[in-house]
Parts: sequence; structure tokens; C-alpha cells
Amino acid sequence: MKRLFKSSLLSLVCVLVFAGAARLAAAPALTFKFTAFNIPGALEVFTGGVSEAGLIVGEYLDSSDGIHGFVLNGTKLTTIDDPKGIATSCRSISPNGLAVVGTYVSATGVDVGFLFKNNTFTDVPGPAGATSSFATAVNDPGEIVGLYTDSSSLTHGFTLKGGKYTTLDAPKAVLTEATGINNHGMIVVNGENSKKLFSAYLYNGSTYTTINVPGAASSGATNIDNHGDVVYDWMDSAKKNHGALRQNGKYFKFNDPQGSQSYGSGINDHREIVGSYFGGTAFQGFRATY
Repeated sequence: MKRLFKSSLLSLVCVLVFAGAARLAAAPALTFKFTAFNIPGALEVFTGGVSEAGLIVGEYLDSSDGIHGFVLNGTKLTTIDDPKGIATSCRSISPNGLAVVGTYVSATGVDVGFLFKNNTFTDVPGPAGATSSFATAVNDPGEIVGLYTDSSSLTHGFTLKGGKYTTLDAPKAVLTEATGINNHGMIVVNGENSKKLFSAYLYNGSTYTTINVPGAASSGATNIDNHGDVVYDWMDSAKKNHGALRQNGKYFKFNDPQGSQSYGSGINDHREIVGSYFGGTAFQGFRATY
């Protein structure tokens, strides 16, 4: 059975529901220009993040149903496989392109976060007592964010800075995930309530500010750039997924025209967004400028 990390990461990071959707505020239109990219021989591609220099990370499914992480530099592909894992996903890359984070599946089927830097893999297992973990983003100073499951099967967000974990729990949430961090330490977080509805937040180290996509029936913030702009995927009332950008407090929705559904996943400071679109049978990656 095919097991792309989108099955786990999208369920926690991308396909997020929240209550109380507001009307879409009027905002000047942005034009998004999409460019698709493929990995030779891959059956499916799911995109994670993008660096300031345009390096793209993500995961792909090969013809043998193997799942691999990747870094794509133009047309040059580097496959990333954590040696301790039977499947690897790269979730994000630092703005300077020197560090990649993601998750691997261990031989016993446990999800474990990792940091890949200087050609070395380091586990990011979560705080003591964690039973699984996902590393979702890293900034240039080296602070990592993600999520972990505790011994009571509850999921929390985390930051890892200077070797110390700090747990993040969104207001009134029964499940929390931290999905992006910029060089100023601003973090995007998603929280699920008791009705299994999610809200997106901007966390500054002390305060959670709600930043849900207006008009959506489902929403998730997936990453943040150094200007504070946020990229999302969101779901409409028909349960179809779309991308969105929050720029200077205004929201702009987008869809890759090649797909029936779109997911925003990464953003840099040069007006570039990366993500994935569903073309009817498989996910493929895109880069969009605006």
C-alpha cells in the first residue's frame, strides 16, 4: 500500500478545519504565475518548502512505491534518505538553504523528525516521552518547529532551540501543530478544538493571533517568510483544497490551473510560493510567483 507522508502530514498540516468562517475582505488582486516541475521517474510529488535561492524540498514516490525526500536546485535533483528510515519526507528548508527538516518512518513504523545539515542526519524526536514526531520547519539561527504525540496520544506543537524543547498548545485546542518559523522567531500554528475544527494562529512567543483564511470551511497555515507573509492550504464547503497567501494582513486565494485541487506549502522573501496540485490521479509540484 502506498504511504506518502501526505497521508500523515496532510492530515495534520494541510487538511485543517475551523469554525466561524468570516466573509472575504476586499483586497487588490494578485496575479499568480504557475510553473510545474516533475521529478524523472516519480509517480507522485508532494512539495514542502523553498529557500531564498529557490531550492525546493519535498518528497516523491518512485516506481517501486519507495518514498524519498528531495532537494531540487533548478533541474538538479538530490535524493534525501535518512539511513535509519524506510521512508523519508523533507518538509522544509531554512531560508539560507543550509538545513533541511522532515520526518522518516522507522523500521517499526514510528514517525521520527530529523534535521539534515552538513550532510549529517540528526534525530528530532520531540520532548522526553514523545512517541512520534514531525519536524516541519527550521530558520537560519537553527530553531526547529514541529509536532509530537505524547504517551497519552495527544498531539502538541513544539519549538527546539539550543537543545531545549518548548511545548506549544493553541488556545482551547485538543491538538496543536507548529508548521513554520521565520528568522524573527514568528511561528505559524494550527489548533484543533473538541469538535475537530481547526484554526490557524500566528505565535510571537507569548500571544496566539488568529489568522484563518476568510470564507474557508477548512484552513491551515503551512509556512511563513521573513516579512511575515503566510502561505496556506484551505478547503471549501465542497471539501476541495486551494492555496492562499496572507500578505500585509490581506488574503489572496490561488489555484494551480493544471489541477483540480491545490495546496500551498512553502514561501520565501522573493515572492515565490511552492506547493502541490492534484491532477486527478496524482500530486505534482508547482512553483508560483506573484
